[in-house]
Amino acid sequence: MRKLLLLTSVILVGLVFIARLFYLQVYDNTVYNIFEDNAIRKEYNYPKRGYVYDRNGKLLVANQPSYDVMVIPREVKPLDSLEIKEFCSLLKITREDYDKKLDRATRYSPRLPSPFVPQLSKKDYAVLQEKMRKYEGFYIQKRSLRSYQTNIGANVLGDLGEVNRKTIQNDPYYSLGDLIGKQGIEKTYEKTLRGVKGIKFIQKDRFNKNIGPFKEGKLDTLPQAGKDVTITIDSELQAYGELLMTNKHGGIIAIEPSSGEILAMVTGPSYNPNLLVGRDRSKNFTKLYNDSIAKPLFDRGLQAMYPPGSPFKTLNALIALQEGVVTPEERFSCALGYRYGNRKMGCHHHISPVNMNIGIYESCNSYFANVYRRIMDKYDSPAEGMDNWSKHIKSFGLGNYLNNDLAVGQPGKVPSAETYNRGYGKNRWYTTFTLSNSIGQGEVLATPIQLANMAAAIGNRGYYYTPHIIKNIEGDTIPEAFRTPKYTTIDKRHFEPVVQGMYDVYNKGTARSLQVKGIEISGKTGTAENFAIIDSVKTQLTDHSIFVAFAPKDNPKIAIAVFVENGYFGSRFAGKMASLMIEYYIKGEITRKDLENFVLRYSLEHEYEKPYLDEPFGINRQTKLDPIEEEEFQNLLKLKAEIPKS
Repeated sequence: MRKLLLLTSVILVGLVFIARLFYLQVYDNTVYNIFEDNAIRKEYNYPKRGYVYDRNGKLLVANQPSYDVMVIPREVKPLDSLEIKEFCSLLKITREDYDKKLDRATRYSPRLPSPFVPQLSKKDYAVLQEKMRKYEGFYIQKRSLRSYQTNIGANVLGDLGEVNRKTIQNDPYYSLGDLIGKQGIEKTYEKTLRGVKGIKFIQKDRFNKNIGPFKEGKLDTLPQAGKDVTITIDSELQAYGELLMTNKHGGIIAIEPSSGEILAMVTGPSYNPNLLVGRDRSKNFTKLYNDSIAKPLFDRGLQAMYPPGSPFKTLNALIALQEGVVTPEERFSCALGYRYGNRKMGCHHHISPVNMNIGIYESCNSYFANVYRRIMDKYDSPAEGMDNWSKHIKSFGLGNYLNNDLAVGQPGKVPSAETYNRGYGKNRWYTTFTLSNSIGQGEVLATPIQLANMAAAIGNRGYYYTPHIIKNIEGDTIPEAFRTPKYTTIDKRHFEPVVQGMYDVYNKGTARSLQVKGIEISGKTGTAENFAIIDSVKTQLTDHSIFVAFAPKDNPKIAIAVFVENGYFGSRFAGKMASLMIEYYIKGEITRKDLENFVLRYSLEHEYEKPYLDEPFGINRQTKLDPIEEEEFQNLLKLKAEIPKS
């Protein structure tokens, strides 16, 4: 009986195996996947990442060799304490690091390669290479790291960082330890720049030893290099803008109105892009990330949403002309402000009564309060007027992301009737509740790039191109969307009075001290209120300095927005910086040395520390430089001299 049971069991097991083999070979139509075959080792060959050039052909980003120590956990031969100590010494890590890294790789996959110590230098690689044969399960994989040929434009160029698990799950191209664009151009054009990895399939025997190429290497592929890209940035203008923003917080965006190409994209403070390359990347990133005052990783030109202040008045003038509620010649009285109910919107000393031209170049709050009320009162209800006004404002690119090719951004804010319905209740608010919108305060918020785009649309007399950073892709064309004009809701014929008013800002008005000989500039100064919540109390800090402009007045070559946090009135810092940037771009030199010296001499760092200090707030004071600051100023002049001239 026992013999019969044993024989039956053997026959049954045999039949099961035969049936399974028959099914797999005859009926199972599952495609063989070489990537899931544990008997095949996969070795990747990383491609050369595409280079990045500025608009004038200057190389900004290249590559440098890097060497990663990789590990396949289940192939690691047990090492004694002396061997581990030697290995750690060669890799410049501790025994604790060794155990953590090996454990991490094992948890990822015992069979698949993982980065153990990435980004060795050439020197470390040369020392380690001779002894790698002693450490089974470890091997060296060559790849390239970025080599930034400049110390400017970190927010523009971006950086590479190790890919995270979520990305690996969503995109099978990547594996643990791969690098991916994290910010800037590197992120936006990752797929263009990265190329395609090559791969070698290596056959292993039953002892897990390599025995040669699988199928004689017929399935192996070569890497395909990434495509080179040319960006729209003028690196000299970018460098000069970053120099002007030294010791200041804010953003500068310069655009070519005839194309939408971004000429400069400055954020302050910034940092050297080379800090985020190599083995010190994590340490340096953490340091930058934790700087709570400077916030150098925060791109203020694209992400910071501010009240647009007085430059916004130009849009209210255009809407009023389009709606037919005022004429350029019509005048309004200004007795140092505009009264509504028991409240008053203040103004500054200037002639009165005021027409549109004077209202713009003198930046009269009272004039634009009257204009705004005319716009709203044209309609049967405040809600209808607000939605119509909002539609006009949004046609200039405010209140949305602009659909550009930049890695980060914010939509800003343009209120609608629904905004006030939520705040006050439906049909329980009036035009006077929203009057601050007339002067760019209130519920309106904009980013510097939106204000620069607004200036470009005014300079073009009613249209703009989507601001973009890509100029050319090797062997490809830029998207059609970037070459298609977008039209505002304002007819072309209404722009001339506003353009003339902005031109007179430089010739008669609030920026008359900022003229540049030989260049017809149209601009608008702005001062935006600045509040902070300190100890649960809304506290007023020094106002922001704002300026938008385009030049020349007709057929402009550059449109610009400058925003300087805590810079006080518009012409104090932002206006000077805008004039300097325009002159530098159009002339290639600076004649207004007085403006340049002022901007470079004075620091606003003390202003940014105020919320963290136990001292009163208020308007920043112009103080004489102490010896250390004077030395820093002289160093800034030397840095300017080092900006290459094309």
